[in-house]
Amino acid sequence: MDDLLPGMLHLARNGGETLTRQLTDQLRALITEGRLVPGQRLPSSRQLAQSLDLSRNTASFAIEQLAAEGYVTLSAGRRPVVAEGLSLDRRKLPVRGSRSGNAKIKLSSWASGLPRSVWPPIHKERPRPFQPGLADEREFPHDEWSRCLRRAARNAQLRRDRPINHPPLQEALLGHLAVHRGIKATARQILFVPTAQAGLTLIANALLEPDDRAWIESPGYGGADVAFRAAGAIITAMPLDAHGMAISPHKETPRLIFVTPSHQYPTGRLMPIGRRLELLRFAEATGACIIEDDYDGEFHYEARPVAALHGLAPSPRVFYLGTFSKATYSDIRIGYVVVPEALIDIFELAQRQIGILTSITMQDALAEFIGSGAYLGHIRKMARLYKTRRDRLVQALAAETGNHLAVETPDGGMQLLARCRPHTDDEQLSARLLEAGVVSRALTRMLYHRTAERGLFLGFAAWNEKEIDRAAHILGRVIRRTS
Repeated sequence: MDDLLPGMLHLARNGGETLTRQLTDQLRALITEGRLVPGQRLPSSRQLAQSLDLSRNTASFAIEQLAAEGYVTLSAGRRPVVAEGLSLDRRKLPVRGSRSGNAKIKLSSWASGLPRSVWPPIHKERPRPFQPGLADEREFPHDEWSRCLRRAARNAQLRRDRPINHPPLQEALLGHLAVHRGIKATARQILFVPTAQAGLTLIANALLEPDDRAWIESPGYGGADVAFRAAGAIITAMPLDAHGMAISPHKETPRLIFVTPSHQYPTGRLMPIGRRLELLRFAEATGACIIEDDYDGEFHYEARPVAALHGLAPSPRVFYLGTFSKATYSDIRIGYVVVPEALIDIFELAQRQIGILTSITMQDALAEFIGSGAYLGHIRKMARLYKTRRDRLVQALAAETGNHLAVETPDGGMQLLARCRPHTDDEQLSARLLEAGVVSRALTRMLYHRTAERGLFLGFAAWNEKEIDRAAHILGRVIRRTS
């Protein structure tokens, strides 16, 4: 074998990799493929170097690396020996990409169901009108934000303590939420998460046991549905009335209730104060907890916004969920959760164990961005702009679609729901619009109970008036062709 081994090695003298790397990789492959068997002695580094016309250092480094990785064993005065139990019988391994290879990996029931899920909606191409949920990043003060990021990066080495939730950002955000959303909390109650969806996952993992009941709105936000199902909950779809989620004492008592009271997702309806208080009383009476998702609560156009559910009454049962991605733009997707004061320590521990953590440098930049007034200034500017765009879309849809669509004009937010005529296949309509270059979301994809409701969910915030007019014209043309 000493004579045969050099013939099994093919080293490229003018290749991109060093001779040491090539020799190490090829010897390792010969061992794992079983061509060098356990217990077999290899040539000494001197013999190997001579047979391959290498320096002895090159051969020695390769042998020592393989020994460090456990592929060979070394003893003083003896040649290297191939270690036991390292070869793989390649004849028994499935061909890469074959069905048999894929079938051997058993997925969890959760992962097995992912291909059938309609959430999240994925648009792999560039954003196009009327893709919901997007802010207009063209209007964002990128230069100011860049300065905040650079200063935060420079300050990183000066930070002595490293809490996972940055106190300066907790203080800055609390000041904003207390004034503009009526939140009553301490700064430590605010936890920062990579996304709002990660916040839902954190709450679901901390509160839900398998087979617990969770109420969600229908139509409603698909992210809540998938987060609660992943935690093993049984979902109860709660239909809406004119005031939002219709509370039913006849349903099985939930452990968790998910609502979007500021702008119901996707109808845009505002939950009035009476229904909000009814929901709080129901939670107190039944022991349920409430997740209030205030995803775009910064944007109200008709009147001063109603205070967040979290701020109406002191309750240890309300979790307030928000995100920076709507008030800034989608690249700044950090979310936050205001948790009950008694649960701060356990939720921070859960953050660490699950790994739901965010960059402290990013948190530091956001703290400066809020503290400088740039955050509030941007929100006020965009609220004026988004109101104009909402009105433009409502007018354009009326002009282009006539009575084919009935638009629910929201009092705020970044998107609206246009209801279709009965028996319209909104999923097919949405697919045809996509082919024509317009993005929408079928209402059917957001319904969790049986109903004849159909419609299109359309975003307006990220598109200027020319883009809105052009896309509305395409939408009208497609609807007339399919009617």
